[in-house]
This record gives sequence, structure tokens and C-alpha cells, in this order.
Amino acid sequence: MIDKPKILFMGTPEFAVPSLELLVANAYPVAGVVTQPDRPKGRGKALAPPPVKVCAEKHGLAIIQPERVRDESFLAMFRAIAPDMVVLVAFGQILPREIIDFPQRGCLNVHPSLLPKYRGAAPMNWTLIRGEVKTGVTIMLMSEGVDAGDILLQEETPVRPHETCDDLHDRLAKTGAEMLLKTITIIMDGTARRIPQDHTLATFAPRLKKEDGLIDWGKDAVEIVNLIRGLSSQPGAYTFLEGKKLRVLQAAAEESQGVGIPGEVGAAAPKGLPVRSKNGIVYLQDVQLESKKRMPVGEFLRGYKVAPGTVLK
Repeated sequence: MIDKPKILFMGTPEFAVPSLELLVANAYPVAGVVTQPDRPKGRGKALAPPPVKVCAEKHGLAIIQPERVRDESFLAMFRAIAPDMVVLVAFGQILPREIIDFPQRGCLNVHPSLLPKYRGAAPMNWTLIRGEVKTGVTIMLMSEGVDAGDILLQEETPVRPHETCDDLHDRLAKTGAEMLLKTITIIMDGTARRIPQDHTLATFAPRLKKEDGLIDWGKDAVEIVNLIRGLSSQPGAYTFLEGKKLRVLQAAAEESQGVGIPGEVGAAAPKGLPVRSKNGIVYLQDVQLESKKRMPVGEFLRGYKVAPGTVLK
């Protein structure tokens, strides 16, 4: 029977929770959980714990929340824990070389893309925004470069039609957790093989900026819908309706040769509220007006009249 390594888990958002849950369920010795500090959230700006902290508390795991993992105060705790393996899943800070090099069994990272494509902070978003038809999860050994380490395991999956980032997130989080267990097994039994990445093929998925979500109705309908899919439900693609910010969280594209100016709204149809684009129609299906809740567009239109001919900006 292969010994199980003593693991220090580093992760923060919901994406990391299935990996931690599966390690606990399979009785891996998790010596500690490192996650980002509690942050203000919501209208009241009350401090809220990250999802990984909530999960760790449920299982009675030791929790560390350093402002900076490079600080000597954290590094001293890290040395005291002396993990055999570090597992990092969407942690949110750059690791210093000491943490990367210390664990005898490696410093592993679960990354939701087919590396070297989509290195960076927002791989799932950009996969959908750019209309990719396939994606996957890569388990790699950490290096000092951004998502540039050697690959240990990689699995490909098709991007499903109409899949939003929320859908893809949940699917790849589960896949990543299952792959993590496989990777730990092959490391411990000595069958793991390191595959260097071809850095000439690297593409990047930078952190999203607020302005990335503004819909340009002068673009192709499919391109607009890909943006909406890639940003749904957070942070959400958006447009402006009579000066008010309208988040568009689900939509469908239809090519059409009809006339009209980009952003012009038509009469509501069973497929949604039609909006003219460069080469067709975007049907708005789920929306959220500023300071209101998300709702299907039919429900929205019962409370907010949008006359045909209105132009979204």
C-alpha cells in the first residue's frame, strides 16, 4: 500500500472546494489549508470568508490566511508544517520559489485549460469568449513562470453548445478534483511523467477588467453571445438601456440579413428580446437591471416596457 503524502492545500474560491472535499473524503492527511483573508462582500461590505475556508472549517482543518505568502511570518509556518506535497487550486497569490521547491513530492497546480493555452487568471472566461470548441484541465508542477510548469496529467473535454462560464466552472472543478487524485497516485507510485510545455504555443487569459464586459452591438451575433456566455454570471456582460446598466446573463444568436442599426431592439419573441447586431440578432433571455434581481427576460418585460426601436448603447 502506497503511503499518502502530507498535503498543504492552497486555494480560495468555489472552484477549489471539490478538490479539497475529495482529498478529505479519501483520507489524505491535509496538514493545513492556506486561503486568502476574509474580504468585504455585498452591499453591506461585511467581511465574508472565502469558500475554501468554509469547507476547511466544516472538516476541522487548520486554516492559515496570510496577506502575503512571501512574508517571513507565513514562511516560518510553512517550514514548521513541512509538507510532503503542496496542492494549489486557484489560490490567488504568486508563490515564492521556497514554497515551490520545498515539498519532496512536488507543488501541484490544478488549472482549468489545456495548457499552454490560456495561462493566467481567467482561463474559463476567455475559453468561452473566444469561441473555443474544446477545453480541459491540466495538472502541472508549479514553476516561477505563470502556469508554465511541466504537465503531469491533462484531460480534454468539448465545450458544450450554449454552456456558460458558470456551467463550465462547475464541470471542470469536479473534473479537476478527480484528476488531482489520479495525479497524486501516479506521483506516489513512481509512474508520473513530466511533459514540458511548448512555450511558443502559449496563449494568455488575463484577469478581466470591468470594460471587458461592455457589449459592442457592432460585432457579430455569435461573438456577442460568446462574450455573454464567458462572463455569465460573474461579472456579467452588460449594456445600457435608457441610461441604466443592464447585465445580460444568457442569450442566443441568430444570423439574419435584416436591416436596422446595431443595438436596436425589436418586438419580444418566444426566443427572447431581439437586439440587432452587425450580422444578425442577439436574443436576450436572462437579464438583470442595475439594483434589481436577475430574471428571465419575459418577466423583466412585464415590469419594464422596452419599445421596439429602442437602442441599447
